[in-house]
Amino acid sequence: MNLLGRVSVFPSIPARIKRLDELAHNLWWSWTPSAQAVFRSLDHALWERIYHNPVKLLCEIAQDRLDQAAQDPAFLERFDAVVAAFDAYMGDQDTWYRRTFPAHRDRTIAYFSAEFGLHEALPIYSGGLGILSGDHCKSASDLGLPFVGIGLLYNQGYFRQRLSADGRQEALYEKLNFHELPITPAKSETGEDVLIGVELPGRRVYAQVWRVAVGRVNLYLLDTDIDRNAPEDRRFSAQLYGGDHDMRISQEIILGIGGVRALRELGINPWMWHMNEGHSAFLGLERCRELVQGAGLTFYEALEAVAANAVFTTHTPVPAGNDAFSFEMMEKYFRPYWGQLKIARDEFLGIARQDQMGGPALFSMTVLALRMARRANGVSKLHGEVSRRIWKDLWPGVPESEVPIGSITNGIHTDTWLAPEMAKLLDAYAGSWRDHLEATETWDKVENVPDDAYWAVRRELKRKMIDEVRDRLRAMRLRHGESTSRVREVDHLLDPDALTIGFARRFATYKRATLLFRDLERVKAILNQAGRPVQVIFAGKAHPADEPGKRFIQAIYDLAQQPGLEGRVAIVEDYDMNLARYLVQGVDVWLNNPRRPLEASGTSGEKAALNGVLNFSVLDGWWVEGYSGQNGWSIGEEREYRSTDEQDDADSQSLYQTLEDVIVPLYYDRDGDGIPHHWIRHSKEAIRTLAPAYSTRRMVQDYSRELYVPAIEHGEKLAADGYDLARQLSEWKGMVRLNWHHIHLEAKGPREQRLTVGDELELEARVRLGGLDPADFIVEICQGREENGELRKFEVVPMKRSKRLGDGVYSYEGAIRPKTGGSYSYGVRVRPAHPDLADEHEVGLVRWA
Repeated sequence: MNLLGRVSVFPSIPARIKRLDELAHNLWWSWTPSAQAVFRSLDHALWERIYHNPVKLLCEIAQDRLDQAAQDPAFLERFDAVVAAFDAYMGDQDTWYRRTFPAHRDRTIAYFSAEFGLHEALPIYSGGLGILSGDHCKSASDLGLPFVGIGLLYNQGYFRQRLSADGRQEALYEKLNFHELPITPAKSETGEDVLIGVELPGRRVYAQVWRVAVGRVNLYLLDTDIDRNAPEDRRFSAQLYGGDHDMRISQEIILGIGGVRALRELGINPWMWHMNEGHSAFLGLERCRELVQGAGLTFYEALEAVAANAVFTTHTPVPAGNDAFSFEMMEKYFRPYWGQLKIARDEFLGIARQDQMGGPALFSMTVLALRMARRANGVSKLHGEVSRRIWKDLWPGVPESEVPIGSITNGIHTDTWLAPEMAKLLDAYAGSWRDHLEATETWDKVENVPDDAYWAVRRELKRKMIDEVRDRLRAMRLRHGESTSRVREVDHLLDPDALTIGFARRFATYKRATLLFRDLERVKAILNQAGRPVQVIFAGKAHPADEPGKRFIQAIYDLAQQPGLEGRVAIVEDYDMNLARYLVQGVDVWLNNPRRPLEASGTSGEKAALNGVLNFSVLDGWWVEGYSGQNGWSIGEEREYRSTDEQDDADSQSLYQTLEDVIVPLYYDRDGDGIPHHWIRHSKEAIRTLAPAYSTRRMVQDYSRELYVPAIEHGEKLAADGYDLARQLSEWKGMVRLNWHHIHLEAKGPREQRLTVGDELELEARVRLGGLDPADFIVEICQGREENGELRKFEVVPMKRSKRLGDGVYSYEGAIRPKTGGSYSYGVRVRPAHPDLADEHEVGLVRWA
């Protein structure tokens, strides 16, 4: 049979409930339990079978069931209440962003990311980066930001994971039917489907643009699987993080360059551009090309204008984890492009040049993003420090602590990840807690919840989680053809009364999924202690090309069948947002043991803490900020080790000892009523201290205050009067760089001196500027504590120009005034200074005396 295609035929929705289709096509339902309940009530079994996708539900549901629902008073009451809530949400004009930044209420913020994790019904995410992007969009909607997202629409999504009978990961790809997803074709201002094109070697590749409504926010996704493209080009939007370097660079050209062109076709002209990781960094080049070609700017003038209103967020704590391409590949894909920028080949490649130890230089997407944005951040305080250390060579002479990469710690979207049962508990005892999710006083009210009511909900969430895990294990054993008795065993697998630990995340090797089993006999004793059983549930995918990660999965699968571990250890296949909700809401302890400091942030533990699950984690990423000693436990120490083996030994010993001496005894410490009151105290403390600090509501507010609005205002300033200030700033930087070699700095001061607190040490400096204007430079004293020959945390004191000594030489004076005792070091430096720099070190030039 020769099949030409397929169509999706939807029943006719009765007029009374016609807005079900509108609700289904706005992801607002994904974080609104009452909306999900309306769809579920139409056909509970179908809702579960089609993976909680309301659009597919409305396709497959029987016509008579819709007709019946339209006549059912109980259903209509629920439906009307949801529609009213949706209309109130969408129509609210009194949002946080509008109140806080009324002058910027309509100035669009564009957010580019390679993946968006919004719901399991739209599987275009692989892990933490995508979930973070999805939660960012949801909170941007809640807060009323004028926000649009840009990404790729992967028609095969990310792979579905199956474990074979011997525990090997198998990757399954299923082509998505876009007509059965909560997406619609994007329309231009004239009502036409939006189609854009980008240039790849020897041809032009086209992408259709689709729209996803995420509350008040629109997300636009690019799809190359269209008839106009050659078969090999249609696959660029097939799979997430698949293929070779040619596939990757093509996808990133489509995302970055194509994303800019899509926004233009949609009539959207953003005032601020956010690159979430380096995958989209080519957008900066495209924006420069527009200004060079359309506004007559030089490339360097365009760069000033483009970088002024751009933000870059890095998520990767190791240089090797950042995308980089060979110069040969860049020539292959961009040979015509640098001519459009009116710069030479070497200038183009130099924009993002990253030198390699013992290898050829590469074109780094992270370096490009850092060059194309005046504001950059890591995703936790520790990650900010690590990022400054990794990329400090881009600002030679600038102390590591002053490298212009800040940090905003990741959070989670509260309504998406908080169990409805916990929300109802808060409704009953915490008043209007939803109004100020980021306020600590909001969550202090968790103390009002009686322990018996609190524990009953925690037990219910664990029961639901165990039921879901059993269902998945039963399905896996049936698929493997196991015996009837083995399948029936699943009905009693996992004990609802046992202390349950969860470990679920991407199976990258640095996350050390097998660390718990470093001493098998000891862990067996912990899990099987009489009267105090412990069980551990694992879940997670390894990238299809990550063979060591896949071996970790197989090792845990094998361990789960060993005597002493069977029945106490389980690994569940196909980890996704649906399974994640069950686990972060249902386990007692969330285990996280990455190799410090390689966890940029991590957010799964934040989701667990929101539900009263206690974190047991290495002091890395967000946990080093969140841990108080009362809201969970730490593994290991905040220190470096000579070898990974020593680190694994130390961390595993810490893990075992804390389980044996603290966690297990505390969980089983019960009063006469059978309730673990001391455990509950810590559980409530986790919610109270972590829920407000690690919400995306707080995170997006931080982005708005610290990055978005300053970038909008800086970009507006540089664009005024035909980009006059951008031209001036580019000319000034060019002048400074051209003449920097003329500058000479000398300073007089003692190598060693004894002072008393309150004393003053006067210093003198002389600068030869070689005919340059002293107004373009600043001379400073840096004083602080020295660590390993470098000033880490220090105070900067400007020196005052005292007189001109002739021949372009100027004298400066200043003083050190120590406020506390101790050993101080000091240095004197000169650097370029201009009132319109976004960061004092963006020029990247410093000379020390």
